[in-house]
Formats: sequence, C-alpha cells, structure tokens
Amino acid sequence: MSAHHLIVGGQRSGKSRQAEALALRWPGRVSVVATALAADDEMRARIEHHRAMRPAHFHTLEAPLALSAALQAADDAQHLLVVDCLTLWLVNWLMPMDGEPDLAGWAAERAALLDVLPRLRAQVIFVSNEVGWGVSPMSREARHYVDELGRLNQDIARRCGQLTLMVAGQAWSRPVEDMTHA
Repeated sequence: MSAHHLIVGGQRSGKSRQAEALALRWPGRVSVVATALAADDEMRARIEHHRAMRPAHFHTLEAPLALSAALQAADDAQHLLVVDCLTLWLVNWLMPMDGEPDLAGWAAERAALLDVLPRLRAQVIFVSNEVGWGVSPMSREARHYVDELGRLNQDIARRCGQLTLMVAGQAWSRPVEDMTHA
C-alpha cells in the first residue's frame, strides 16, 4: 500500500493545519505544492496568511494547473510534498477566472496525476475539501464541479495508504481499504 495520505474535510475544518503537523515530523525536505491562484484581494490575503503560518523551512512550489509535472519534478524519496489543495486545483481547471474551462486539458492532467502517483518515490499528503455533504448546488456547472471533486477524491484515496477526515479541527484517520474486490 502507498505511503501517500489524503486529508479531506469541510472548509475551515483544520485540513491544512493537520497536513502541516504531519509534515513537521518529516525528517527530510518538505515542500508545499500550492494550487491557489490569487485572482482577487481576498484570495491574495488567504494565500499570504497560509504562507506566513508555514514553518520557514517549508519550501513552496506553485502548481495551479500542472500538478503532475510539479510532483514529478520534485520527486525524491527524502522529500515530502504537501499538495494544498486539490479543491482549488480543480477550480482552476473547471471554473477559471478568465475564460472557459479546458475539459480536455483537465481530463489529461487528471489522468497524468493518477498515473504518476503510484510511481512517485516522494511521499505526498493531499489536502482536499469534502463538498458533497450539503445541498445539491443549483447550477449545472457547480453540480459538475461537486461530482468531479468527489470522483477525484475517491481516485486519490484509492492511491493513498492513509485517509484522514477532519471534523471541527479533529482528525479521524484510518488506513485506506483495498476496495478493488468489493
């Protein structure tokens, strides 16, 4: 089973803080693979807050779209990669601020990520939101996004050895079960 880890939860559930706590125990190099785009003042402030709260020895890699290439470029067995977060990475593909979604590009990048993940020597901690527990969104685009994120989270979880659900700042963790024969 893979040493990768998926941390999911609602907004402000403590996902990033949990990923950081795990990363602080890592004996080697740690990089945060940031996926957010600073499209407005509020998002710029959020990004700056996350940066300021990170330990100084954590490196930051920007990967708003080409996540698989960023993971491959940083791949090293002594390197821990914290992807924060899949939620915004998907937003960048399906709900870009400037233009139409690139659905073919998204499909190719998603496939590339799922393909490369089992081959990485670096351990990866993924952070993602669990957004499908609420009311079904009103718009077709938002429903598509929720469905895609749910599928992505499931596919990433199947390639990880550990899954953590964050609820009100509390971590509920367990090994991922092999569901291929269920």
